[in-house]
Amino acid sequence: MTRKASTPSKDKPQAKARAAEIVREYGPFAGADKVAGVTHDGQRVWAATGTRLIAFDPESGEPTRTLDRACDAGTAFDGTYLYQIAEQRIDKIDPANGNVVASIPAPGNGYDSGLTWAEGSLWVGQYRDRKIHQIDPATGAIIRSIETNRFVTGVTWVDGELWHGTWEGDESEIRRIDPQSGAVLERLEMPPGAGVSGLESDGADLFYCGGGESGKVRAVRRPKGAGS
Repeated sequence: MTRKASTPSKDKPQAKARAAEIVREYGPFAGADKVAGVTHDGQRVWAATGTRLIAFDPESGEPTRTLDRACDAGTAFDGTYLYQIAEQRIDKIDPANGNVVASIPAPGNGYDSGLTWAEGSLWVGQYRDRKIHQIDPATGAIIRSIETNRFVTGVTWVDGELWHGTWEGDESEIRRIDPQSGAVLERLEMPPGAGVSGLESDGADLFYCGGGESGKVRAVRRPKGAGS
């Protein structure tokens, strides 16, 4: 059964934005002219570039693996497998050999954006619908939906906090929202020209952000004391 979270009130005051601290940029990568989804497998960062998944070492910035797979939006990692949005489906990929071991329908039927893994579920951003869906990774069934008040690009969870990227026109932010109400709790404002197309936490104090047609991945510092 699908449960729908309440819509964020437009009357509630929004959190004030502060400047995002970009600590490093990676790319562009050879043979890739864009970055959509990103994920982190505990050692490497994976970037979805449209036709190839590129893994790189976050210390050196050097690519270490490539997998030839359709990958036009969000990417996630569950500790064993990669998950990749490709048009109207989500592929479950064995990173050891690049084989697709299963596929499920994407909830937005081709209008999906970000993707992350948390609490045994996949969480999928719906860009223009301004929603984040929690879905069953085995079937694609929607478990619940969270509404936001901005377009949703990347999505990530870290330390019980739900963050998502936004990108409208020339304005892009990383936002922490209440996972029940969708209320905006924190806003990190990216500089002009630095859009967020994909988003993933390293599980500590960095976010990795896909940079769209810049072909870059940017590391952004997660604020200290977030959530306090």
